[in-house]
Amino acid sequence: MISRARYKAAKKEAKKAVVVAKTLAYDRLYHILESKKGEKEVFKLARARERRIRDLGVMRCIKDENDMVLSEDAEIKRRWQRYFAKLLNGEAMEDSRNRKSECRERRLDPCICGLISKDEIKEVLKKVTYGKAEGPDQIPMEV
Repeated sequence: MISRARYKAAKKEAKKAVVVAKTLAYDRLYHILESKKGEKEVFKLARARERRIRDLGVMRCIKDENDMVLSEDAEIKRRWQRYFAKLLNGEAMEDSRNRKSECRERRLDPCICGLISKDEIKEVLKKVTYGKAEGPDQIPMEV
């Protein structure tokens, strides 16, 4: 109880010290801004503010697979979609395309025939121990 009271008192003192320091810093800044040197300071502040609010996540242009520069938003978006599809799906994406083409050849709806066969489900269920389901990366869910 005593240490909590000391903590609260120290916290109040720290807040007061921060307020005093901020006030002095702002007073110095306003004094500088009123002088001839202040014009340069205004531009420094404006540049610093602009750098802070600049969105660094926006890509203006990127290269595609053939090292061609893409600058249109739609082209860049399609390139990122292809990149992440290849990165995240890898061979699985090609397998699903093959299955869809097989369904089209047999004139079946891919939604009805499904992309996962029963044999694949049985094989996976044999590997799974009770309560220890694994994700696609073969790492148990608890991890």
